Formats: sequence, structure tokens, C-alpha cells
Amino acid sequence: MKKLLLAVFPTILLLVAPASAHRLDEYLEATILSIQSDRVEGSLRLVPGVAVSSAVIASIDANGNGTLPEPEQQRYALRVLADLSLSIDRQPLKPRLVSADFPSVEEMREGIGEIHISFIADLPRGGADRRLTYENHHQSQLAAYLVNCLVPSDKNIRITGQNRNENQSFYQLDFVDADRSGGDPPAQAPLFSSLSGFAGAFRLGMRHISEGTDHLMFLLALLLPAPLLARGCRWGRSATTFDSLRHILGIVTAFSVGHSLTLALAASGIVHVPSRPIEVLIAVSILLSALHAIRPMFPGREAAIAASFGLIHGLAFATAVSGLGFGGWYRLISLLGFNLGIEAMQIMVVTVTMPSFLLLSRTPAYSLLRVGGALFAALAATGWIVERLLNVRSALDSLVERAAHHGPEIAGTLFLLSSVSWWLRTSPASRSRCHRRVDEAHDQDQLPDALPVISGD
Repeated sequence: MKKLLLAVFPTILLLVAPASAHRLDEYLEATILSIQSDRVEGSLRLVPGVAVSSAVIASIDANGNGTLPEPEQQRYALRVLADLSLSIDRQPLKPRLVSADFPSVEEMREGIGEIHISFIADLPRGGADRRLTYENHHQSQLAAYLVNCLVPSDKNIRITGQNRNENQSFYQLDFVDADRSGGDPPAQAPLFSSLSGFAGAFRLGMRHISEGTDHLMFLLALLLPAPLLARGCRWGRSATTFDSLRHILGIVTAFSVGHSLTLALAASGIVHVPSRPIEVLIAVSILLSALHAIRPMFPGREAAIAASFGLIHGLAFATAVSGLGFGGWYRLISLLGFNLGIEAMQIMVVTVTMPSFLLLSRTPAYSLLRVGGALFAALAATGWIVERLLNVRSALDSLVERAAHHGPEIAGTLFLLSSVSWWLRTSPASRSRCHRRVDEAHDQDQLPDALPVISGD
């Protein structure tokens, strides 16, 4: 029974995070708000992913002729605004359309077309302490929402708090208007806004990596053989605990350095690469790391591989923060917070999974975990490659999404199983059986020069 459980759970180990954030199957709706004393301005970036682009285009192209003339663009922009809810101090506001800019149909089908919609709403007079509430219900079944607020250009306005729901379709902004209270402008407003922006970006970074099944799958697949030593074309016995930890630390650090570099370059606009090749290369990186976990392909060079593919993953991370309207010091603070959020969540996932890897690597059961997990990762990566090249959704992708919601429970169960397996391996009864086998071999004059070392295979 123990071996059966250990054979099943490895195949779902790599599902420790929710569904991938980079499958191009969502309708990204990013909103940037700007607060003035007498008005609120909003900028919407709507980016339909490849898998949902046809549905989005059909909702815009009323006559179905494959073109998006000005009247259809205006009608769609007004429909988007009708799906927004905006209020100040519980008083409803009516956003007015300022401009609407649409890409070509071909760009939207490729997943790179961005719809830009700007709106404005007048703020009625009120007290010094104010609360703005924003809700976005447009295409809720397809959408992935993002929302943030720019640092106020009016020095009399100080942001005092921000609150979002889990999917960011709801956003609440508290601010103080010193001009309405008759007081002096708050001296710490820029600092507070910067700290608030850092905290929001940090949370966004944690959420982004926790939802990035493909990113975590690459890293975990690369770490699967980390506690083992390569012996020719096979994985052999386990390394010492110190060497294993050093190897794991080197891989994680190299991956962090790689993606941090390209994240900074891409989010700053220095580097720009189309999203489709990046998504395909990410899936390829998972496939290669999974094959390496089954049979050594680049033993001892895992850190270099992690750094190289980390450059690719960083370009994908940048899509979450680039082009959202941040500039100057606020862009730097937000970028730092986002990257640290990624690192924090990455460290948490590694900390949760590595004890199970290390414990099981000292037992014969580890080959089940390593090969089972690697095969699942390889299958998922192959499905993603086909999906991202041909715009088709694989059945395995849906399985990953459904099972990923139970990631914490799976990780906890795996740790429990690894602990039990280790205890059984090192229990007095197990040691007694080992000594009996040694004595029998000695009696038969078959005792080897040294006791065999527990192998990972």
C-alpha cells in the first residue's frame, strides 16, 4: 500500500500551484486609475489571449465581416464602460468615454493586440477623507483582472489605503484630500504612495508565481534529481545532505538571477519579445528539465540551465507589470516589489517541497517520485507546446487546473508519506532485517567489500 501511494502522489506533486498564468487563455483587463481633486481618470488595457480571442472579436464585430470599423469600436467601448461600477463615498459615478484605440483583428488573434480605453468621471464635493470604489464585471467568465492607482500628481491628495478582492475585480481606494480639509499638504504623501505601491506589487508578484504552474513546474522538475548523484547515464545514490542543499540553493539562485535580469529589462521597455515564442520556450524548458530528471542530460550543469531558462521566464513575468502606466520612481519601486514577491513565493514553494525530496531520496521509493513527477511534467509540457503552437487546448491542461487547487493538501500529504517512508526505512526492525541479510551473506562467504549504498533508482 505504501508503494502504491508513493507511486500515485508523485504524478501530482508538481500541481502545487493554481492554474498557469501564461497559457494565453484569458482576457487580461488591466485598469490604471488616477485621482484628482475634482475627477478620476481611468485607463483600461484589454488584451485577449489567443484561446479566447475569437470570442472577444465576435463580441466586437457585430456584423461578422472580419473588420472593426469605428462605430463597432465605439459601441464596444461603451459596453465595457457599462460593465464598470464606480462610486465615491457610496455615491454612484458615471464614467464618460474619452478615447478608444483598437488593434487589428490579426493582432488580437495572435494574442498581442491591446485595446486601450480611457474614461473620466467627475467627483462631487465631499469631506477630506474619501473612498473610491471600482468594480469591473466585463467578460467575467474570461477575464483576468488587474487594477492599480497612480501616485497622485496633486500634492494635496494622499492615498491612505487600498483593498482588492482575490481576482481584483473589486478595488477600494481610500485617500485624503488636504485641500478639502483646509490643512497643509501631507509631507509624506509620495513616500506613503511608494510604500503602498511596493506592497501591492509584492502581493501581485506572489500571486503571479503562485498561479504560474508552468514556472513552478520547470523549477521543481529541475530540482527532482538535485539530491542524487549521476552515475553514467543513470541517477545513482543520494548525495550528502550538505551537497544536496548546496545544489538546490545553486539552482534556485541561478533561476532567480536569470529571471530578475530579463524582468527588469523587459518591464523597463529595453527588451521586447513577442509573447508567443516566449510561452513556447517556457514549455520547452519544462520538457527538458523533466527528461533530465528521468535520465541525466546535463548533470552538474543544472544551475547554468536554470539561469539560461530563467532569462526566458523573466520575459514572461514582465508581461504582468509592463505597460501598466507606471513611470519614474514608482516604476522602480513597483518592479522591485513585484520581483521580491516572486522570490518570496518561490522560496516558500521550495521550502515546502524540498524536505520531501531529501527524505525520500534516501529511500528506494524516490525513483517512483522522480520518474512519476518527471513523466507528468513532460506530458504537461508537451500539451502546452502543442497548445501554444496550434491554439488548441489539451485535456491534460484541464486536469492540471482542477488538481492544482489542492496543491497545499498534496504537498502536505507527500511530506507525511515521505516521513513515514523514511521512518520505516530507518526503524529498528528494518535495520534488523538489514543485519540479518549481512549475516547470511557472511555465512555464505558472499559479503561484499562494502555495504551497498541506497540507490535513487
